[in-house]
Amino acid sequence: MKRDTWVVVGAVALIVLLAGIYTLTGVGMSMSALQMTRMAGPIGEPMAMSMSLEWTWGYATLVFFMWWIMMIAMMTPSAAPTLLLFTALKRHGSESASATELSFLFLSGYLIVWGGFSLLAMGAQWAFEAIGVVNGPMMTLASRVMAGCVLILAGLYQFSTFKAACLKQCSSPAQFLTQHRRKGRLGALQTGMRHGYFCFGCCWALMALLFVGGIMNLYWIVGLALYVLVEKIVPYPKAITFTSGGLLLAGGLWCVVTAF
Repeated sequence: MKRDTWVVVGAVALIVLLAGIYTLTGVGMSMSALQMTRMAGPIGEPMAMSMSLEWTWGYATLVFFMWWIMMIAMMTPSAAPTLLLFTALKRHGSESASATELSFLFLSGYLIVWGGFSLLAMGAQWAFEAIGVVNGPMMTLASRVMAGCVLILAGLYQFSTFKAACLKQCSSPAQFLTQHRRKGRLGALQTGMRHGYFCFGCCWALMALLFVGGIMNLYWIVGLALYVLVEKIVPYPKAITFTSGGLLLAGGLWCVVTAF
C-alpha cells in the first residue's frame, strides 16, 4: 500500500509541477504569465495595448490547452485526498493487483471533466473578445461594471444550495466513494468523472473570477487554487464558503459603485 501511495502522490506532484511550469511560461502565448502578472492593472481597467490577436482555430486550440493545463495545475491538488482514499480502497479490495492503474483512470476521468470546462471557457473568451467585453492581450474583463457583476454572481453562488451539495461531496471523500465507487477500469474512469462533476459544480464560479483578475495573472491563479484546496479540507467548509461569498459580494458592489 505504501508503494501505491507514493506512486500516486509522486505522479500527482509531477503532473501539477509540469502543468504549473507550462502555465508559468505562458503556454505558447506571446507573453509569459510572469510578464502578464507584472503588467496587470486594477480590476476592470486593463493596461491598454496596441497589439491585437486574431482568433483562428489554431489560436483557439492554444487557448483551450492554456485553460486545461491551468485547471490541471489548480484543481488536481484538491482531488488528491479522494484519489488517495480511492487507491487505498482498491488496494484492500478484490482489485488490489490493478490499484495503481485504476487510480490513474480515476484521475483521468476527473481531468476530462475539467477539459470540458476548459472548452467552455475558451468559447466564452472568444465570444467576449469578439464583442469587446474582454481585453484580448491582457485576457481580463475590460469593464469595471462587468467585473463587479461577475464578483457579485460568484458571491451569490457561494450561498446556493447547489454549491453546498457539491461541496459536501468534494469535502467528504469517504462519503463520496461509498456512494459512487464503481468496479473495473470503466468504473474507475466514471467515478473520477463523477467526482469531477461535483468539483465543477463547486468551483466553476470561482474559476470564472480569472476573467476578473486576468486569466494569466499568477496572483489570482495561485490564490484561487489555494482557496479551493482549503475549502475542501477544512473541518467546517460552510464557514469559509459563506465568508468568501460575503467578501465577493462586497468587492463586486464596490467595483460597480466606484465605476461611476
